[in-house]
Amino acid sequence: MGQPAALDNRIAAVRRFSRFYTRVIGALHDGLLHSSFSLAEARVLYELAQRAGVTATELGRELDLDPGYLSRILQRIERDGLLARTPSPIDRRQSLLSLTPAGHDAFAPLDARSREEMGALLAPLAESAQASVVVAMGCIEALLGAPRSGPWLLRQHRSGDIGWVVGRHGALYAEEYGFDARFEALVARVAGEFLALHDPVRERCWVAEYDGVNVGSVFLVRQSDEEAKLRLLLVEPAARGLGIGRRLVAECISFARETGYRRIALWTNEVLVAARAIYQQAGFRLVASKPHSDFGPPMVGEDWVLELR
Repeated sequence: MGQPAALDNRIAAVRRFSRFYTRVIGALHDGLLHSSFSLAEARVLYELAQRAGVTATELGRELDLDPGYLSRILQRIERDGLLARTPSPIDRRQSLLSLTPAGHDAFAPLDARSREEMGALLAPLAESAQASVVVAMGCIEALLGAPRSGPWLLRQHRSGDIGWVVGRHGALYAEEYGFDARFEALVARVAGEFLALHDPVRERCWVAEYDGVNVGSVFLVRQSDEEAKLRLLLVEPAARGLGIGRRLVAECISFARETGYRRIALWTNEVLVAARAIYQQAGFRLVASKPHSDFGPPMVGEDWVLELR
């Protein structure tokens, strides 16, 4: 039985991108980055430069290299005086691998040229286009199972962020939950009111950045002198699992306490399972729920409250 036409087209697209990208980064050249090292050899040097005392077994698992092929690479760089082996104190059958001073000297220009070439690749692009490239790569990593960990940071919003919040809410909620344009209109209204009317003393928007790209956001806005409202919590799929959502909610709670609110309220939907778990872990309690179809699919809207004192 043949592949469905849509899958055939996607396979062709992935193969086309693979050919394009290997050409762009020079992976097909005999020597990577105008060096005497192949792509595989350069990857081994990179891993050894980042950490000392790794075993060949761990290195092979990390790089998904055939043990025999990896052994030949290690023998070559050891022969060139770039690799040192010391017996493992845990398993005498294993050796701990590390670069010699000559190995670090050999890797340094390779690392510098790699940074220069990536810089030259990105420099002609506008800043927004650079960010789009990084986001797209992050999505590929996340969807194909690459582990992700920091660094990420939180900051207050700046020019352009609110438009990003509206656009990403509209796109993600349509893709993941089938919300229609009415939801994006609601987000635009909430975000627009924040920009036009917000009190910087008692209201705030936080944006999470990963690798210099926006990956999350949340708002805390004044409902009354005693009550604040948490709104528009969002974490990009490529950045989920890093604790960003919990940190954004924690920032809202800390800020609300500092500014004298007595409680925080929020409205969400039952289908947003991950967000609801964050709210519950932070101490919010569900106080009311009601079915609705305001954004297309039938769902249950929920009111949650956290008493601060």
